[in-house]
Amino acid sequence: MTTVLERPPVLRPARDRARLLCGLGAGALLLWSLAGSGVLGGPVLNPAGVGQLTRFAAGALHPDLSGELLGVLARATLVTVAYAVLGAGLAVALGALGAVAAARTTWGRRRAGWVAVRGALAVPRGLHEAVWGLLLVGVLGLDPWVGVLAIGVPYGAVTARVFADLLDEAPHGGYEALRAAGAGAGVAVLYGLVPEASGGMLSYAFYRLECAVRSAVVLGLIGAGGLGQELALSFTSLRWEQVWSAVYALAALCLLADVAGRAVRRRVAAPPPRATGRRDPVLTGAVLATAALALWSAWFLALRPATLVDGRTLDQLGTLLRAAWPPAGDGPLLSEIAVRAVETVQMSVLAIAVAVAGSLVLAGVAARAPRGTGAVRWAAGAAVRAGLLLLRAVPAPVWALVFVFVLLPGPLPGALALGVHTLGVLGRLSAEAVEELDPRPVAALTALGAAPLGRWLYGVLPGVARPATAFALYRWEVALRDTVLVGLLGAGGLGVLLSARLAAFDWPAVATVLAATVLLTLAVDLVGARVRAVLR
Repeated sequence: MTTVLERPPVLRPARDRARLLCGLGAGALLLWSLAGSGVLGGPVLNPAGVGQLTRFAAGALHPDLSGELLGVLARATLVTVAYAVLGAGLAVALGALGAVAAARTTWGRRRAGWVAVRGALAVPRGLHEAVWGLLLVGVLGLDPWVGVLAIGVPYGAVTARVFADLLDEAPHGGYEALRAAGAGAGVAVLYGLVPEASGGMLSYAFYRLECAVRSAVVLGLIGAGGLGQELALSFTSLRWEQVWSAVYALAALCLLADVAGRAVRRRVAAPPPRATGRRDPVLTGAVLATAALALWSAWFLALRPATLVDGRTLDQLGTLLRAAWPPAGDGPLLSEIAVRAVETVQMSVLAIAVAVAGSLVLAGVAARAPRGTGAVRWAAGAAVRAGLLLLRAVPAPVWALVFVFVLLPGPLPGALALGVHTLGVLGRLSAEAVEELDPRPVAALTALGAAPLGRWLYGVLPGVARPATAFALYRWEVALRDTVLVGLLGAGGLGVLLSARLAAFDWPAVATVLAATVLLTLAVDLVGARVRAVLR
């Protein structure tokens, strides 16, 4: 007698269902964003601008290398570096101070206090550095503190959140011993967790310095000086040879920051063996050199701390706050904010979709090939990495102006500009994820005779998909903030409305638009955090 055993039904776990729902939701969100951009219906191309785009591209082969322009760019580069170093230094200082208050460990079971601190940090980081710059100009005028604070304040809130997460994830043995000995929560975090998390904090501090270089360039586009201002002036006058000279200078500066920051992060992640108790001389030298550079930057920009607390500054701040309170709440304004908020979300979704698709295609080629690889593969990887560097070195507003040549005005040029710029960032991160993959699956597929496409689909893509998705969700919040920046140039979204209200000095409406921007950023952050938790 033969017994036939029926296979029990396969039940999909709740996590798999949640991942499926996230995938379906992402697809629906993308289709909705495409429909809102006008791609699925109606004309979007501007054929009249093809000639201008051709001249712009041709300028890449003939940059202006005259001594006069190179001298101007050298001076502008120093201004950009000074703003970046001081802004990043201020951000790290503020982040270190706020991390203890923002750490979940500090609050224990008092969740309400932790939520309140995290909510307070969402306000400064919810506004783009360019928005901070425009607001600070109204208080400080054209003082160099504008550029430093515009970078330091929002970056400080971001750094505090990241540092707090590092504290929460650090080994808690020392913290628990101090608490058992009667130390307060704050003291125990300071002496029991900070030393354990110091390596990760140092690594992130140098990463934030890399980001500050790009932010300093963006601030230059709104008049803060430096390479961004020279780039904007050349672009406005349609001097494409000078534009490309500034672009190449930007790329060189970003490359230097990337290489230095990456070397420090690798040193932190895999320190060389050394005698117990001795500091790493390379990391110590990097910290001391950065501190010296910060002192030089303060001298170069002629910063005066007294400017922040003098009578004029305080009077201007009080006048601005009184003018903006209470925020406007009339129906027509709220309706326009709702429409522009929809445009903002759609632009950010399209930007991330473009960046993710491009990064997955290019990540395998951009990853540094192992030793012994042929010259063609090495050259292709170097070319793609250089292209990604160029994409992220050029600010998104400049890409928006380029796309306006061949696309009709509206949200689409801004979305593609953000997508191209974000591709430069995600492409690099995805390439690094490919470099860190276990090489054995690819080697096995190669031994079995699999084609390059098969090796990529079955040996690389499954391993890089999860970190690439996590990176994309982190960058979604950044892209949402950046939509305000391109919107200030007329590319759609809340930035258009903010620009119009700032031009009219309608401060109550400005306050309402800024509040809507912060809330929208916070909502995207919460959605991204939830999706990341599902994907773990």
